[in-house]
Parts: sequence; C-alpha cells; structure tokens
Amino acid sequence: MMKILCAALSLMLLSVSAPAPAEESIGHDPGHTVQNEPATAPYLLPNAPTFDLTLVKFRARYNQDNPTLPIGEYRAISLSGEETSITRAAVKIDETLYSSVALEKGTGKIKSLQLTYLSPGDDDKSSRTLAVNYMAAIMREFATAMTPEQSVAKVMKLLEAGKGRRYFSVTDGALRYVVSDNGEKGVTFAVEPIKLSLSGNAG
Repeated sequence: MMKILCAALSLMLLSVSAPAPAEESIGHDPGHTVQNEPATAPYLLPNAPTFDLTLVKFRARYNQDNPTLPIGEYRAISLSGEETSITRAAVKIDETLYSSVALEKGTGKIKSLQLTYLSPGDDDKSSRTLAVNYMAAIMREFATAMTPEQSVAKVMKLLEAGKGRRYFSVTDGALRYVVSDNGEKGVTFAVEPIKLSLSGNAG
C-alpha cells in the first residue's frame, strides 16, 4: 500500500520539473492556443486557486453519485523535511488505479485531484475501461452538465492527445485537465481549477 501511495506522490510532482507546455483551449474555441503554462505545477504556486470543495465533501458527494465506482478514504502523506502550503493524500482503488490529491493546508480544499492508471498490458482492456470510467466520473463531479457518454468521450480524447507526453494540459471554462504519460510508471489524469481573468474596466 505504501509503495502505491509513494508512487502517487512521485507522479504528482512530475509536472514541477516538466518543461512549460503550450496549453490548448477546448472550450468554445477548440483551435485557440493560449499562453504557455508556468514551469511550476499550478497547485504548488502560493496563489493557486482551490475548488470550493473539501476532500471530505467531495468523497461523500462522489460516492453518492457513483455507487458502482467507489473511492475509499484518502490517507495524508508527508515527505520528510518538506514545508509547503499544500497537503498531499492518496488512496488505492485497485491494483492498477489510485487517486491522489493536493489540498490547501488549513482548509482541506482541493487544488488538484488526480487519477493514475498503471497499465498491466495493452491486452488488458477491462482495467483500462474501468480507469476511463473513473476519470470520467471525476470529471462529471466538476463539470456537472456533462453526460456519462460526453465525459467518457472527452477523457479518451484527452488521453489520446497526451499519449507519450510528460505533461499535457487543456482548459475548459474554469477547469484545467492535465494528462501526464510516464510509460510504465503510469498515466495520470488530473482536474484543477483555474483563475478566470476579467476583461474590460470595472464600472
């Protein structure tokens, strides 16, 4: 169990050292490319936004909405000598899938929620289907207007776009979706909030 949780943390930190990627918008204008991402992972920045949702409330709501795709209790994990403004936690879902989170210290609000799939092989379609279904269910918790079919299709599109890339992200409204493909170490899918900038003068 601890091996899985430590692996979750190592993957969570991958985007810190990854080069700044170009971010693609998949909102109303799919072809519009916006500015590059900062080299540091968004949830590690001091002023990074949080969802207005604690991990405890997320789990309760998620498990109620998705009784066939349950997520167990997350375990907080600390790295020796580390002092940051976030708390990390992870939970094993099964032998090939686990979830990790970055939380705002003090409030427990979610900054980044991730699912990592450790593929046992290209022929294991059932475990991949389960992973995609979990990712789609997570997506729907933050994009509540989406149908199950729409969320599954979007997850599959994101995984395909991020295939073989250490860090790939797209924005859709107030959400950022991140895919980090690390080969044998697994593929991580994440949902994060973003700050929306206002144009024009306040009146």
